[in-house]
Amino acid sequence: MSRARNPIVLAIGAILLLVLLGSTFAIVPETQQAVIVRFGEPQRVLNRYTPGETFGQSGAGLAIRIPFLEQIVWIDKRILSIDLENQQVLSTDQLRLQVDAYARYRIVDPLQMYRAARTEENVTAQLRPILGSALRNELGRRPFAALLSPERGQMMDNIQNALNRVARQYGAQIVDVRIKRADLPEGTPIDSAYERMRTARVQEARSIQAQGQRQAQIVRAEADAEATATYARAFNQDPVFYDFYRAMQSYETSFTATGTAENPRGRTNIILSPENDYLRQFRGNRGGGR
Repeated sequence: MSRARNPIVLAIGAILLLVLLGSTFAIVPETQQAVIVRFGEPQRVLNRYTPGETFGQSGAGLAIRIPFLEQIVWIDKRILSIDLENQQVLSTDQLRLQVDAYARYRIVDPLQMYRAARTEENVTAQLRPILGSALRNELGRRPFAALLSPERGQMMDNIQNALNRVARQYGAQIVDVRIKRADLPEGTPIDSAYERMRTARVQEARSIQAQGQRQAQIVRAEADAEATATYARAFNQDPVFYDFYRAMQSYETSFTATGTAENPRGRTNIILSPENDYLRQFRGNRGGGR
């Protein structure tokens, strides 16, 4: 009987030894942070996330704990995701948008995370409504067109900062926030939105055109004033030449005509008396310079 019991005793001893070793030693992978918990209280962290650390040179590897008294809680070291779909947002121009967004975060303080939320799933569940609230607050202060402009980057930064203030309470850090989709509902609302956008662009174009016309009038008025001043100076310096120059301009306007359907060659017939004062320049100004 003693010989029969010896193998059983050895097997039981081997099993107990394996259990003891399994409760004492553990392998910490590169992708996990290990929180050592004793009687429900976190004691220390193994393989804690460190910014800029090199893969293979972290605290991963063999870990030792007090058997049966200390347990290991695994916390992911990688970037985690929060997905937010079909969120309704009302913009300042009264457009009801359907928005899909996501956020990326990482656990940077495992002890704080364990005390506040215990697991990554609880952290995600706590941050998801905060992301939705920050998204509605930020987009609700801007028109729909802002989502199509460079202002969108600033909006994402504002949402990330608002979410980060809450994430720090759970030992997390928000890495990125992005909007995947922001669409208007199908049907009449989207058609009316496009019509309002078109009307706004037409009004803007008309305003720019009116400003251009006003500026052109100012430039023409300034040019006319300068031309008048130049004519006045020329008249004061040489009245005879000025009278000749203005007469030549009048002749060009009166005796030159453009072609029309009735008069394709542009001919003009004018009947005047040879003694008409208008033709004084053709008489060599014998009229005394009048």
